[in-house]
Amino acid sequence: WEKVYNAQNQNQKEKFEGELKSQIKKLQRYRDDIKTWITNSDIKDKRPLTDARKLIETEMERFKVCEKEFKTKAFSKEGLASAPKEDPKEKERNKIRKWIAEKLEQLSSQTDAYEVEIESLATSSKKKKKDNSAQKWEDLIERCRLHEAKLEVVLRLIDNETLSAEDVEPIMEQLDYLLEQMVEGNLEEVDSID
Repeated sequence: WEKVYNAQNQNQKEKFEGELKSQIKKLQRYRDDIKTWITNSDIKDKRPLTDARKLIETEMERFKVCEKEFKTKAFSKEGLASAPKEDPKEKERNKIRKWIAEKLEQLSSQTDAYEVEIESLATSSKKKKKDNSAQKWEDLIERCRLHEAKLEVVLRLIDNETLSAEDVEPIMEQLDYLLEQMVEGNLEEVDSID
């Protein structure tokens, strides 16, 4: 099976497919032999024979699926309708990429919200005195930008396959919690999170 699926070019694939067909024909002959033995009254314990027949039939089903995949033309309706097979690692990387994009968007909108707070403080205080709360918002903006920069580095490392999805998963929950606290305005809790 592996040879057929891993074949580099069409000629190799066809050669391995032919070999696979001949092996399946052998299995069919064996199955027929086993069926005749099962019907034979001289054999008392027929369980091993039925197990062998079931195993052969399972392999024949696998071949039917394999054969159908090979007979499906790449640009036929069936071929176009079938989803392209995605590597499980690539699927995980795409999941992480999507998560990072969402978090970058959240950080950006949170930065915008903090800038609005600074502007409203500036207009309300009318430059009477330098307010300490404006510094708090600026610190939060700086923190958002720091996390944005780190996430962009993580994204590049994922794209370069230097980091795996498993490496990123431990920080996901903590960053989700941090952003949740930022959105809810729990600034004391935000300060306690690294």
